[in-house]
This record gives sequence, structure tokens and C-alpha cells, in this order.
Amino acid sequence: MKNLILSAIAMAFVLVSCNQKNKKAVTTDSEKTESTSQLYACSMHPEVTGKKGEKCSKCGMELTEPVAQNEATHDHTDGSHSHNDATPVEVNTEATSVTQTTFSTNEIISNYLKVKNALTKDDTKGAADASKALYATFNKVNTNLIGPKLKTEYIDIADDAKEHAEHIGDNGGKIDHQREHFAMLSKDVNDLIKIFGAKQKLYQDFCPMYDEGKGAIWISENKEIKNPYYGSKMLTCGSMKKQL
Repeated sequence: MKNLILSAIAMAFVLVSCNQKNKKAVTTDSEKTESTSQLYACSMHPEVTGKKGEKCSKCGMELTEPVAQNEATHDHTDGSHSHNDATPVEVNTEATSVTQTTFSTNEIISNYLKVKNALTKDDTKGAADASKALYATFNKVNTNLIGPKLKTEYIDIADDAKEHAEHIGDNGGKIDHQREHFAMLSKDVNDLIKIFGAKQKLYQDFCPMYDEGKGAIWISENKEIKNPYYGSKMLTCGSMKKQL
């Protein structure tokens, strides 16, 4: 009888000890899971999250900003950044506004057309002023808004266009010289439109007589032909080649 009682006490002690170990193991695993599940976001791109110290897939910066635990968790096992649930994640729009903005040719085209219209009126001073504005527009373009594949191409075209705009701007009173550079500027603007497009309706016109019969194009916002290479001498000389 005494042996039975001792055996029961020993068994009870073993069960209590095992329960305590199991509770400790559960607590430890829970704490470990909580620690490893903490997500960190990129300070510039809050929508990109992962483990602390990982690199942002957009800018390469380290992920250092803790993500609140009530935000949706992200599954990174396949390299993506998709949400596992429907819980909305608040995104810092100010931080991402730059990356969401796309390059536009609108202001460049607007200033170019002012140069063109001045030359159709034989207004050498007006052409110089408009070209200075065009040059300034090229200088303030943020090339970081252009994707890496097109950035180099844009810079090559823009550098050439800036040179011609500068010549036109610095040579008020020398309209023949301005028109020579306008012909080359028109090719650059045409290339920019071909690559980046334009929001307004534009036309590519052609003067067959300019440059000793070699011809030259220009870009216009109207179907009506008004020749910037000859102005009042032969204002309607030329034809529309195509709509851009």
C-alpha cells in the first residue's frame, strides 16, 4: 500500500514537471515567433517591407522602419510584396509621390511652339526669348522621373536640344542663324515626342526648299501651314507629313 502511494506521488511530480516544461517551451516559441515576425519598411517606400536590414527592392536602402502589427502581413517567400489579407495598409503618399510621377514633354513642347510661332512672324527677338525659356525648361527637368532604360536616351537628345536653344536665344537679330539651329532643334523635339509622346495633337510639317533643297521638318499644333524657315517670304510653303 505504501509503495502504491509513493508511486502515485512520483507520477504526479513527473506530470507537473512536464507541464511546466511544455508551458515554458510554448512561451519561448511564441516570443521567438513574435520577434521574427516583426516587419520593417523602407523610409522612402513604406509599401516595401521585410526583415530588418534587408534591401528595398526599389531604391536599395535598408528596411529600418518598424511596421505596426495591426497592418497586413506580407509574404516575401516568392520575392513579391503582396498582402496576405484584406487589411488596408496606410502608405505615405508624400514619400512615394516622386516615384509615382512620370516625365512629361508638355512644357518643352509649349516653349518650342513659341519659338516656332515667333519665327513664322520673322520675330527674331520673340524667338530668342522663347528659346531662353526653353533652355531653362530643359535645365529644370528632373531626370530621376525617367526610367533607367530611357534616361540615357533622353539626356543625349536634351543636351543637343539645349545647345540649339542656347544658340537661338543668344542670337536675337540674326534670324538666319536662329533658323539654322531651329531645324536641328525640331529634329530633337520630334525625337522626344516619338519616345515620350505628347498630350496635345501635333503635326510634323516639312519644308522641301530649306537648306538648299535638303528640306527640314518642324512641329506644329495646327494643320495650317505656317513656315518658320521663310516666314513672310513664303509663309505657306511646305506640307504636313503626318500627325504625331
